[in-house]
Amino acid sequence: MSIETVTSNTGTESAERDVLISRDGAVATITLNRPTRRNAMTLDSWIALREALGELALDDATRVVVLTGAGSDFCTGADLDKRTPMHPLNRMRQINATALAVAEFPKPLIAKVRGYAVGAGWNLALLCDLLITSRDAQFSQIFAKRGLSVDFGGSWLLPRMVGLHRAKRLVMLAEMIDAEQADALGLVSELVEPDELDATVARFATRLAAAPTVAVMQSTRLIEDGTTSSLRDALRERGAFASGQFCNRRSGRTTRIHREASPCVQRGVAGAATVIVGPSIAQKLWHSRVTIRGPRSGSNHRSMCAQ
Repeated sequence: MSIETVTSNTGTESAERDVLISRDGAVATITLNRPTRRNAMTLDSWIALREALGELALDDATRVVVLTGAGSDFCTGADLDKRTPMHPLNRMRQINATALAVAEFPKPLIAKVRGYAVGAGWNLALLCDLLITSRDAQFSQIFAKRGLSVDFGGSWLLPRMVGLHRAKRLVMLAEMIDAEQADALGLVSELVEPDELDATVARFATRLAAAPTVAVMQSTRLIEDGTTSSLRDALRERGAFASGQFCNRRSGRTTRIHREASPCVQRGVAGAATVIVGPSIAQKLWHSRVTIRGPRSGSNHRSMCAQ
């Protein structure tokens, strides 16, 4: 597969590779590298992305991954001019395996979006833990205009994020919406000016790299599961996570990544926050650790009680 691994100081990246990996300390960047096709993905590109994620998942030095596109666009979905002779069902199995690799990636994954993010490209960004976009970005569930049904997890993601009827509108009309509209729908974690995108993503990545990765990702999974589970199930799952963390403490093997950074989650806040404000905003609160004011006491509390 066409993957190239480079470091931050290796110089020019190969224009022949569909997927590039660069590293800068604890932060790795995956770049979709087909800028002349607006980073539209072939089957080999999807497989290469999955392999890149697999490589970084096993790299202990990597604590955060940024996913972006080369050139002026994030990703315009599948490259329909580069179909393989493979049976369509087998092709979709390969693409679906990549979608699962993104959704289940065990470290914080940030989508850095500029330009077009359409079709599977938009759903790719939505599957990431955080979606940070510049104001000049454009989004569309473009499948209907291509005579296709929604894929790359869109049929599962959108109703959870925006509700059934808004999801149907996005898919059925395949309208192009701008970044501010996407933000208003709760589909954006952070909206910034184009010249602030790189610095903003770097700031988020640096903060997450310094955070307790295991605790952060366990909380993220609790938030995601909270959209479909009961409060009882959320508390039970949280208890299972906690038992492993407490065992690490008792055995004397406590490390920074195992220290629990979210005592509020013990009281079911992950599930409750997801139901109240939706998964996108709940994850943004957890990852950014913004300070919020309690409605009754007037005192300040860290969202999700982050350390």
